[in-house]
This record gives sequence, structure tokens and C-alpha cells, in this order.
Amino acid sequence: MADALRKVSLLLADVDGTLVTRDKVLTERALKAVHGLHDRGIRFAITSGRPPKGMAMLIAPLAIDTPVAGFNGGLFVHPDLSIIDEKLLPFEVAKQALDLIASHGLDGWVYAGNDWLIRDSKAPHVDREGRTVQFEPKVVKAFDDQMLSRTVKIVGVSDDLDRVRQCEADVQKALGSRATAARSQPYYLDVTHRDANKGFVLDYLSRELSIPASEIATIGDQPNDVLMFRRSGLSIAMGNASEDVQRQANVVTDSYDDEGFGKAVERFLLHE
Repeated sequence: MADALRKVSLLLADVDGTLVTRDKVLTERALKAVHGLHDRGIRFAITSGRPPKGMAMLIAPLAIDTPVAGFNGGLFVHPDLSIIDEKLLPFEVAKQALDLIASHGLDGWVYAGNDWLIRDSKAPHVDREGRTVQFEPKVVKAFDDQMLSRTVKIVGVSDDLDRVRQCEADVQKALGSRATAARSQPYYLDVTHRDANKGFVLDYLSRELSIPASEIATIGDQPNDVLMFRRSGLSIAMGNASEDVQRQANVVTDSYDDEGFGKAVERFLLHE
């Protein structure tokens, strides 16, 4: 509990598996918790593998006034979705990542600018992702060089979770420091610019908002959240996180389907 009593000036939250439920619902308790932070003078920010447009529905209800970090830090926007900063994958890195994803039997998605590009509208998780982000992908015959030259994020998708895990390891080994590759969900492998990760998001917000990293709390559930855990003064893992992720956080809250986010804010930040 001592870790949870330190000064906190900003809470940086992951979205899926953390802020919203399994059904992508922002609960009344979570909403009240964030407004409780505002009342205490604690700022609130969100980061996700989602495109910024896919988080637009959260900005007004949560009164977010901080930069929104989409694509795990590949694209920062103002609350009105105007672009602040964008980190594109180098062309050759994007091409190699897509080849590796295909060689492991995963479906590939490309995010370029504000476009979500896919090759098969019936592929796993396309419908679900469309409902989650509340906009539709564009179906293309192939990912051409023009698309790959403006790519912010590539996603490998499969319901064979062992394949996704192995693909993550092989992409990390092949691309090394040229890109960031990590699972944002057990069925999603995200590949972004080498500086686009949630640790970078924390550093960026710390700098831009003039808040020391030691005064930033973080909350998340996936392996790609661990990088921001390591840099923050207080890290909170969700109850639905794996044991490995939980071990790397200071404290653990309940599951996202048991008001884990709201409970964490109440207990560790508002001390209610």
C-alpha cells in the first residue's frame, strides 16, 4: 500500500481490457472515478493500440484535455483529433513485418494516416474491431508501396494464440531495434515505429505536461503496458492481466468485468 500513497499528478490508462469492459463499455463507476480525478486536480490521459478515431467516443465523456496517444504512441492528437505528432514505420520495416506476419499464418492489417486497410472483410476480428472503433476499414487487393510508405501501425491477427505469441518473438528478433512489436491483445500483434510504445507515451506526456514520471500512475493489462509500468511512479495491473504482467506492477486491481478500473482509482488514487 505504501506505493499507492505517493503523489500522483497524472493517470495514464490503457483502454481495452482496462478502462472499458469486455463488451467495450465505459461503466458509470469508471466515468465517476475519472471525474473524481479531475476534482482532485489529477490529470487523465489514455493510450491504446487503437487509432485515435477509435477513441473519439471516450474524449468528451471523460473530459480529456491531454494529448491522446493512438497506435501505442505512433500518433498523438489533440482532443479534437488534430495531429500533433506522427511516427511512420520505415518502408522496409513495414514490408518485412507484413511478410513475417503472413509466414506465420496471421492476417495482416495496415493503418496509414486515418485509414484502416485490410484485404479480407471476413477475416477474424474485423467485425468486432469495427464495432469497437466505430468506423469501417477499407478493403484493398494488396498493400502497395504507397500504403507502406505512410504506415503508422501493422497488426497481425489470429485466433491461434500460440501462433501470435511465436510471431511476436520472431518479429522482435528479426526487426530488433528497428521497430516495436508487442501483443496488445492475445490475438493482436502490433508493430509500430521503434519509438512508438507505451513507455515513450509516458515520457512524451511527462515532458509535454511538465509532470515528473515519478508523479505519473499507469494502469493496464497487456505485455505492451509493462514499458509504461517501468517508467511510472505507480503501476497498476488489471486482475485480468497475466501473472507475468501482474508481477511487473506495483499493485493489482480487480478484472475489467468487475469494475477493476474504477476500484483502482478509488483505492489507490482517491484513497476512498
